[in-house]
Amino acid sequence: MLDDDLKIQLRAYLERVTQPFEMVASLDGGEKSRELLELLEQIAGMSDKITLRTDGADARKPSFTLNRVGGDMKLRFAAIPMGHEFTSLVLALLWTGGHPPKVEDDVLEQIKNLDVALDFTVYMSLSCHNCPDVVQALTLMAVFNSRVKVTIIDGGLYQKEIEEQQIMGVPTVFLNGEMFGTGRMNVEEIIAKVDTGAAQREAAKLNAKEPYDVLIVGGGPAGAAAAVYAARKGIRTGVVAERFGGQVLDTLAIENYPGVPETDGPKYAAALEQHVRAYDVEILNLQRVEQLVPAGRPGGLIEVRLANGATLKSRAVILTTGARWRNVNVPGEQEYRTKGVAYCPHCDGPLFKGKDVAVIGGGNSGVEAAIDLAGVVKHVTVLEFLPELKADAVLVKKLRSLPNVTVHTNAMTTEITGAAGKVNGLAYQDRGNGDTHTVPLEGVFVQIGLIPNTDWLKGSVQLSQFGEIEVDARGATNAPGVFAAGDCTTVPYKQIVIAAGEGSKAALAAFDYLIRTSATVEEVQSEAAVA
Repeated sequence: MLDDDLKIQLRAYLERVTQPFEMVASLDGGEKSRELLELLEQIAGMSDKITLRTDGADARKPSFTLNRVGGDMKLRFAAIPMGHEFTSLVLALLWTGGHPPKVEDDVLEQIKNLDVALDFTVYMSLSCHNCPDVVQALTLMAVFNSRVKVTIIDGGLYQKEIEEQQIMGVPTVFLNGEMFGTGRMNVEEIIAKVDTGAAQREAAKLNAKEPYDVLIVGGGPAGAAAAVYAARKGIRTGVVAERFGGQVLDTLAIENYPGVPETDGPKYAAALEQHVRAYDVEILNLQRVEQLVPAGRPGGLIEVRLANGATLKSRAVILTTGARWRNVNVPGEQEYRTKGVAYCPHCDGPLFKGKDVAVIGGGNSGVEAAIDLAGVVKHVTVLEFLPELKADAVLVKKLRSLPNVTVHTNAMTTEITGAAGKVNGLAYQDRGNGDTHTVPLEGVFVQIGLIPNTDWLKGSVQLSQFGEIEVDARGATNAPGVFAAGDCTTVPYKQIVIAAGEGSKAALAAFDYLIRTSATVEEVQSEAAVA
């Protein structure tokens, strides 16, 4: 099951296990049960503190539980956790065996203090790069609080259950039998949703913070670069972000960043955060910003108001809020979101194995999605609004060589249809002759680009007709002390390397602004006291 390299790595990790625990497998006579048994036997053979039992009686076979000897953990994997979830398995083994997790002390304390019974079920796929964050967060909660029960299910392994639950997007999480959330979530986000007093406590802490010299809104490549450059100037720097890493977290392969031949989005986002934390930067994660109040004069304090009611103040602000997936905005899209309408082919593609799907969009992302899906699904229909596909020639050539792909150009999607709560088809109009066509299918992947996350800035800074923040060559907006960088701005070519460069430039411009404005530290403190 494990190759020699993985065995060597896993054996080294398991040397860190200090507390005895057992794995209890529920198996039948099937091939997947034999695979799981082989994996668990290999793991048990690597540590004298791990015991394997095969007398489990869970209805889901194959599956297995982890529990410390004499403990009361409730953690079950209805999966053979390889692929993207192998790291989740390793962490589950280490944490169960007493190795401390790498999380903030206050987060771990908050987990331990949850005093309500929580029964989570998470559906994932082994090819999903968003799923490990959710799986690992819930695993952590189950290991460190006996009132938290977690069942992790591989949708590809339990296809019938996926269909019965009408799950068409992963990760999908249920809490106590009710829908809890879909998509990437980290442990802080999950705790915030189940700990009802957390938002109020957090708002009080944030309101008490002293004004920053530079406050960066957004934690993607532009925001991270701005934070590093600002902190290196020795000024008080903060980053407030809804999720550190931003859109990069949803990017699978990154192969065009100079000096980094190949990486993936989550790995790159983790590196960004590690780099920022190496400096004296305060990161305020999981905070949604709702309003920007510009200063009344150059050098004065700018206010950033958060959704939880808190207000942060700073002498300069750099906006790096990035962008999000663009919706096709046709009937049925929102109604069938996660019920056949998806935006991440790498995450959700395996759920459509053997089915007919469509990809809306003929740019690089759309064509790449279609190529990936063609290896999993029965048939892919690509619809492009323009007369020709916009993707690179090498991608188009590859796409057209695939036998289970049909391409329609000059095609305007008009409706996504469904029945019994899930997608059953798509309608489009031929823009050349006006004819309307329908395509029966079970999944629609929307890949038509991005829109800037700037709705909350209307009336605060100048926006273009496309909602982008208008900036000059230095990254300055029309509001004194407010700068912007990255995909949310009018700077062309939305690329990671460009966003990082623009973030660095904005930080240098903000520092230059600070040293040229007349406000002294005493004036800023006085203004903060009055406010």
